[in-house]
Amino acid sequence: MENASPEKKGKPSSASFKVGAIALAFLVIGYQAALLVSRASLLRIEANRDRPDTVFVYQDDGTAARELAPPDVRQSRTPPTDDVGGPLPLTEPRVATVWRGDSRSGGRQSSEIRRRNAPHSGYVQQVRRATRRVESFRFNPNTVSVEDLIRLGFSEKQAQAIDNYRAKGGRFRRKSDFAKSFVVADSVFRRLEPFIDIPRVDLNRADSAALDALPGIGPYYAAKIVGYRAELGGYSYPEQLMDLYRFDREKYDALQDLVFCSKPAPYALWTLPADSLRKHPYIHSRQAARAIVLFRENTPREDWTVQALSAAGILPEEDARRLSRCVIAEP
Repeated sequence: MENASPEKKGKPSSASFKVGAIALAFLVIGYQAALLVSRASLLRIEANRDRPDTVFVYQDDGTAARELAPPDVRQSRTPPTDDVGGPLPLTEPRVATVWRGDSRSGGRQSSEIRRRNAPHSGYVQQVRRATRRVESFRFNPNTVSVEDLIRLGFSEKQAQAIDNYRAKGGRFRRKSDFAKSFVVADSVFRRLEPFIDIPRVDLNRADSAALDALPGIGPYYAAKIVGYRAELGGYSYPEQLMDLYRFDREKYDALQDLVFCSKPAPYALWTLPADSLRKHPYIHSRQAARAIVLFRENTPREDWTVQALSAAGILPEEDARRLSRCVIAEP
């Protein structure tokens, strides 16, 4: 009984086998965990090396005047991060136009503030491409970055094709223009249509280049629109474009959904002297300007209206109708 048989001495016990299997399993799990931690640590290091997203301020000539951190970065000690530890990409480049006085540009000059995604390391980009999810967010197809086009569901090749089209001078004026792009499938457009945001052109703020890009305008009418804006003191309603020579209803209908008028400075009809009044396109005569001054001097203030000027024969009915639609300062 005390001496075991040779066969039993050569076979490991079931308990030893189980212990070995468990130890092997733990070894495999530990190895996989170590690889995962190592990969995550490396990704974190690579992501932390990336430059955070910034705001660039561009002048008219396209050169960057200065570089600023975006509000969400300036207000916190560390930039916002995504689920892989990298800086959180912006939804799209944000653009704002700042206007300031300048005698060389007729009193107005613009500067653009553009918010763009910073370049990230190749390793981080590779992981993001492998794990990316299709997203939907508001974007302007004329300014959205290639990276954000990929986030919207386009392949790198498709996103680059859209960017190449823009680089060659192509522009999406309407949502339907974006739908006509050969890389935008019908199903993709239906998903993205509610998120497409193409800003309209402000007739009171746009420069000649922005107006030139409108359908049917060109350099000639762009200059005319800017010049007439100065004469009016600012457009009060978009239909005033049809005051321009040969700017007919057909030309206006082709762009009316692409433009709007921000509120201009109210026209000081009831305080300006005759020499200033006669410069307005709807008054435009020395006799009418003097008659308005005489009307103000001999009429109670509560009766100062454009309709009263027309009834008194000072302004023709058509001119009075157009002037009454303008933004006029209170008497």
